[in-house]
Amino acid sequence: MKFPAIKEHHLYNKAYRSGKHFFGRYICVYVLKDLHAKKLQREHPKKEIVNRLGLSVSKKVGGAVKRNRAKRIIRAAYGEMKNDLRKGFLLVISAKPEIEGRSSADIARELRYAMKKLDMFAKNDASGENQPR
Repeated sequence: MKFPAIKEHHLYNKAYRSGKHFFGRYICVYVLKDLHAKKLQREHPKKEIVNRLGLSVSKKVGGAVKRNRAKRIIRAAYGEMKNDLRKGFLLVISAKPEIEGRSSADIARELRYAMKKLDMFAKNDASGENQPR
């Protein structure tokens, strides 16, 4: 499944500079409110507000095969939780060199922890209203 991607380099820089961040053992996550979310909603086939995902894996992780594996694992972990997240954000996930050789369960656990720390999970109860903190 394809996720809406961040395609402009300046949006990566903006997320790095201005976004909330989480630095974990294997990944770094940057979150920034997407100012073009409403425009993208009009263009979306189902008229939904979505998050845009950007992945950054440097050559420090390894060769092309290792970098692609890291991206594949991160995308799979994000795909499992994307319906539980708040919408309308730019999400940049950067892999650290320590990601090499780690299992997908380790990465999924750390990404879930990062999203929890960044307050990205939608808090909806059965009635559809936000729960008090």
